[in-house]
Amino acid sequence: MRIAIAVAAALCAAFCFALGSLIQQGAAQQTHARTLRFGLLVALAHERRWLAGMGMTVLSFAIQGVALAFGPLALVQPLVAMEVLFALPMIAHKNRRRLRRRGIIGALGVACGMAIFVAVSPPSGGVRVPALTAWTPALAGITALAALSAAAGLRSRGTARVIWLAVATAVLYALVNAITKSGVGLLVTRGAGVLTTWEPYALMAVGILSSLFAQSAFKAGPLSLSLPVIDTVEPVSSVILGAVVFQEHLAQSPGLLGLQLAGGAIAAAGIAVLSHSPVVLAEERRESRPAEPQRTQP
Repeated sequence: MRIAIAVAAALCAAFCFALGSLIQQGAAQQTHARTLRFGLLVALAHERRWLAGMGMTVLSFAIQGVALAFGPLALVQPLVAMEVLFALPMIAHKNRRRLRRRGIIGALGVACGMAIFVAVSPPSGGVRVPALTAWTPALAGITALAALSAAAGLRSRGTARVIWLAVATAVLYALVNAITKSGVGLLVTRGAGVLTTWEPYALMAVGILSSLFAQSAFKAGPLSLSLPVIDTVEPVSSVILGAVVFQEHLAQSPGLLGLQLAGGAIAAAGIAVLSHSPVVLAEERRESRPAEPQRTQP
């Protein structure tokens, strides 16, 4: 029963995140604030449409917190990654385009690859609230990877920039998920005493930073490209965090490890297919089209 609740909540969170991302990306595309500057968040905070999208995203994280209370991180996160299956029809409808075979195959590749990644090795065991010492290597690794991805994104243009910023967003999202799981465990055991621990404050800080990276990725290019990257990197990062921080047991045989790697490869291939799909290309043309000059009255 606990696993069923976790699965249902994770899929509900996936839908909410897909809808929230679509709304936020539309607002981010209209702002002139610079990428990876906190002024971008300040500018977006004045947009009602973006606030509505952020509300959906916050709701998705709350529902995801419920899922994490009933299921392990390595199960919940790959299910949340199914959001690409919800997002792609929304994007196609927004652009008034039909879903073509390439886009459908790409989205299914991402979703199925992530499903294989976790299904071949059902997670078991693990601790509910890890000690601070268990977090040290994870925090160092996530910080380094996010910084390197951000630097690469700032030096890149076009598709590469979207991908690098999405990678940075994904690893920070994975960290948000991991801290949320630990915080939920503390809330259950300590109640209001959770406010005396570091988790709630780290969650707020990482949450703001991940939002900045996400909006920068949305501003840089098509959501139909950035979201599949997030949906691939985030669950993989979450599975690794689950093993390193929460001691969740994953693939322990070469065969299962090979299947997990194959699942990751399928998801990566899905991203490559999506990057050349009509939905993505249509978004790129629409976003790169110069605004029509305003006509002046004679």
